[in-house]
Amino acid sequence: MATGEITNKSPSLPPYPEMILEAIEALNEGKGSNKSSISKYIESTYGGLPQGHKVLLNVHLAKMRDSGVLVFWKNNYTKRDPNAPPRRGRGRPPKPREPLPPGTILPPPRPRGRPPKGPDGSPRPPKASPGSGRPRGRPRKMARPAGGFGETSPPKASGRPRGRPPKVKPVLTEVGA
Repeated sequence: MATGEITNKSPSLPPYPEMILEAIEALNEGKGSNKSSISKYIESTYGGLPQGHKVLLNVHLAKMRDSGVLVFWKNNYTKRDPNAPPRRGRGRPPKPREPLPPGTILPPPRPRGRPPKGPDGSPRPPKASPGSGRPRGRPRKMARPAGGFGETSPPKASGRPRGRPPKVKPVLTEVGA
């Protein structure tokens, strides 16, 4: 034991899981014992408890609950019923594996990551073009005309003007005469 190491429990104290189980059995409450009653029982039964008693009690209660020794229900801890079926884990259970026939030798598992390149260092073959002759990406800008954009272009051969035709107004007839 190193000289700088400090122990939290005195040599006369039993381990915390034993003290917790003894407290739950001695209190013998129907719906289980809560954390404060377990702590009070341990403090009254065993004298010189370490300074971090409440923290240690919390840690050990959580460990015992997670391992299945204790059942935690509505803020009360009870001992697990020995006749109860084991608790199912979370998630989907794994598929049952068929045992391998005797005498089979398993190959070594594949290493993780990308396999190394070969020593010849041959380049990859180029990918086949998608079929269309057009290049990928945004097309290039059109070249500016020599005279600039201000010039008017020659009129088109079709006789129709651009845009929507004007609305036809009905002819007004004079009333009277």
